[in-house]
Amino acid sequence: MIYLAFLISLLYGFLILFLSKGIERLKTVSGDHETPVSSFSILIPFRNEELNLPELLESLNALDYPTSQFEILLINDASSDASESIIKRFKAEHSRLNISLLNNDKDNGSPKKKAIKKGIAMASFDWIITTDADCVVPESWLRILDKKIREQSPKMIVAPVAYLPKNGFLHHFQGLDFLSLQGITMGGFGMKDKKFGHPFLCNGANLCYSKESFREVNGFEGNDHIASGDDIFLLEKIFQKYPEKVQFIKSKEAIVLTSSKDSLKELIQQRVRWAAKTTAYDSMYTKLVGLLVFGMSLSLVILFFLGATGKLQWLQVGFIFLLKFNIDFVLLLKTSQFFEQQKVMKSYFLSSLLHPFFTVFVALLSLKKSYTWKDRTY
Repeated sequence: MIYLAFLISLLYGFLILFLSKGIERLKTVSGDHETPVSSFSILIPFRNEELNLPELLESLNALDYPTSQFEILLINDASSDASESIIKRFKAEHSRLNISLLNNDKDNGSPKKKAIKKGIAMASFDWIITTDADCVVPESWLRILDKKIREQSPKMIVAPVAYLPKNGFLHHFQGLDFLSLQGITMGGFGMKDKKFGHPFLCNGANLCYSKESFREVNGFEGNDHIASGDDIFLLEKIFQKYPEKVQFIKSKEAIVLTSSKDSLKELIQQRVRWAAKTTAYDSMYTKLVGLLVFGMSLSLVILFFLGATGKLQWLQVGFIFLLKFNIDFVLLLKTSQFFEQQKVMKSYFLSSLLHPFFTVFVALLSLKKSYTWKDRTY
């Protein structure tokens, strides 16, 4: 087993260092003061988000962009709280903003995809942006996206997402986990011109694409029965058709902030939801990367139990752990520096010990193909 674990750690190390190099290869983008030419329809599906909507709406109100060149479409997915009244009151108080409140069609398969499809059908502008109701968007968000569109004419723009800084080990643990996903996302785009490079992750909390490209790939057709994955499935389809026109925007001015979970139960349900869609990915590359990352965590869990039962020396277990520990550190350090979240690194050692067990546990739960999200079971 130790030799297999060593082989897996070598392959894993090559992958992570390869992606770490990709982060460096991405060019940093900063805004300008050119007259914007792009117009955006911002789609925000929501369900029972009365606690988060006020902060999101205030950040949208603070956008530095001509109000005639963007609209906000909020799609209500059967909320039972005060979300709708909060939006109506905000709309009445900010009449300069073009805000539409829509009701999602009833759907038992993937309500978020249904909401996005409805938003796109009602959208007035060519460029679609999706974000979530528990997010805060930066002031220069639309200007930096407009610059990318003007200069490179993409079909899809994948943009950065980070957690709002919070104290406590659980939030630091999530922050490190999320930074690793963002680092892998950035690294995949940074190395996509290389033989083994391939973008395979994105986040629907900060995603921009043309309405035309959405229609050309038939939107969510083929995966609209899967509850999650409105972001990655679309990335796969558009990248397959336009590999040079799907781009990441490495800009601190484009970072959308979202909230980490306040309880372990919520965190597990979220990660199970994310993991449940992986078997449906079309990209073999994405599946192999996911398998390798899971294999690395599974190897460490097995080695731990072999060490605990005396079948392996702890020195051997520690050697494999330190390989992963140091390799991950390279990726996380670069990513935390970009997002200016180095503070979470102080929990890195303990998080590294626990993360393999957390990953394996979530993966096993996801095999049940059942989880609860927003008071619904999928």
